[in-house]
Amino acid sequence: MPELPEVETVRRGLQPVMEGAVIARAEVNRPDLRWPLPERMADRLTGKRVTALRRRSKYILADLDSGESLLVHLGMSGRMLISGAQLGTFYHDHPAPQKHDHVVLHMDNGARITFNDARRFGAMDLMPTLGAENHALLAGLGPEPFGNDFNEPYLEDRLRGRKTPIKTALLDQRIVAGLGNIYVAETLYRARISPLRLAGDLTEGQAHALVPTIRDVLAEAIEAGGSSLRDFRQANGELGYFSKHFQVYDREGDPCETPGCTGTVTRTVQSGRSSFWCPVCQR
Repeated sequence: MPELPEVETVRRGLQPVMEGAVIARAEVNRPDLRWPLPERMADRLTGKRVTALRRRSKYILADLDSGESLLVHLGMSGRMLISGAQLGTFYHDHPAPQKHDHVVLHMDNGARITFNDARRFGAMDLMPTLGAENHALLAGLGPEPFGNDFNEPYLEDRLRGRKTPIKTALLDQRIVAGLGNIYVAETLYRARISPLRLAGDLTEGQAHALVPTIRDVLAEAIEAGGSSLRDFRQANGELGYFSKHFQVYDREGDPCETPGCTGTVTRTVQSGRSSFWCPVCQR
């Protein structure tokens, strides 16, 4: 499932063709994705101007001049692809309609935004912009990793006394929003912390060091366009290239990249999910 860098990459790709533009016509080709789509969704989107395009955790929010916001979650295989617009030095013609093009937004600037989702694990909703943070999918989220509310004292306080593994704690969206399996693995490797270690056992220094490490990993991933493992594509259809820079994720059996370390990257299953780490230099 796309994590914060992938969603932010898509948002940045969509922003030049959506923000400030009018949705001249909206097509809604089925009644549901993961959940039922909003009533009269096409009518409520058609003719509305996108005043802002923002991200909250793993969700994209398009604020409209109608006072509503369109919430988009990509799910496992969802893609928002742009056609009919100049993207950098390239122009992407409108492709022929595809089987899984569930929602299509025809913008007044000639661009077309297509939400394609083969598995239909994605989601869309419409809600009042005012108070959007109270939406059921957003209300319980913790602070954004790049925000001022996510800082060293905050994280130390949230980890204090927790008897769950640090990996589990960092995946908890109520503690910090947007992190997933990939970026927690890379963060813990850089911080030299075992994913098996109990969150409450971290020293003050280790808890504090996690904050800039998380930000560095996420910033590098965004710069690389996210990570493409299976279905993820940027809004221009390109792959994300941070996967070429993985130091531990999906590298089971490879030598540890820490200079002087003789360890080998190991895969451990935690709560049904794979953790990749070096047992020698991550303690």
